Amino acid sequence: MVNKKIVCLGGGIGTVNLVKGLIESVGDITVVASMADDGGSTGRLRRLFSIPPPGDLVSCIAAMSQADGAMKKLLTYRFEGERYGEEEALGGHKLGNLMMVALTQIMGDFGKALSQMQKIFKTRGKILPATAESVSIWATTSVGERVDREENIDLGRFTGTIEKLHLKPENPKVAKEVIDEIISADLIIAGPGDLYSTILPVLLVPGILGAIKKSKAKKLYVINVANKLFETPNYKVNDYIKAVTNHCGENIFDSVLMNNNTSSAIPDKYKRQYESVPLNYEKNKSYAVIAKDIVNSEFPLYHDSVKLARTIIDNI
Repeated sequence: MVNKKIVCLGGGIGTVNLVKGLIESVGDITVVASMADDGGSTGRLRRLFSIPPPGDLVSCIAAMSQADGAMKKLLTYRFEGERYGEEEALGGHKLGNLMMVALTQIMGDFGKALSQMQKIFKTRGKILPATAESVSIWATTSVGERVDREENIDLGRFTGTIEKLHLKPENPKVAKEVIDEIISADLIIAGPGDLYSTILPVLLVPGILGAIKKSKAKKLYVINVANKLFETPNYKVNDYIKAVTNHCGENIFDSVLMNNNTSSAIPDKYKRQYESVPLNYEKNKSYAVIAKDIVNSEFPLYHDSVKLARTIIDNI
């Protein structure tokens, strides 16, 4: 077991894949998940019950749970139906999200419900919301368009390319525990995950950004295996770091981890939405680039959990 404290920033499927691999070898993992999600089951419950978004938190609980397989399947079970359906319809909802709503109402507090969920499902490590209040995001594009809500950014409901992302409120409250975890970390990992709808909504939180800059931890950014054509079109490693620098005032990462195996073709049904991140990049003195085979060869939109974790551990 690796005796290092690792803090993972993000919360989406990329973070899930990351912690699935790390959990077997690292004894101290904390996930700090974005609270900007407002799409699908999560968005419907957020609007219907006025609670913070549960989806990414629940997915991470499942990934880090030490409960038996049947219990973990309960968390991720999704009722048949449309995820973006009617607000009050059961169809499309993930059972774990509904459990978070129920526990919040039983305990009268979302934070207490999250802690109880982690106890029930025997989660190894910690899963914390990035902010103590729900936040939303909006962006401006290259054609001067304003795009509101994470769902619209995530689904590409805009024209042009994203130029600037904003938080609302601009300075949301952050729990002291989140700050303490970041400052005391040995390694801080951002990504993998969608740059504008998952990663930057965490990095843009002033309290979190300040803690990252203050922390003496190594700081690693895991670049996506594939670019979303409407969100990060043709982005290379340097473009990701340029976006981070533009939003955070400086580059906050010591190193960047990228996939260098593009031999597996992206499935035809996804080619209109995704393309592999280009392998070429410009060397930069402010950060090192680690290029390794970390792709899931059977589904090359995602990382392979085991290969990703092994590469990170080898480079700590």
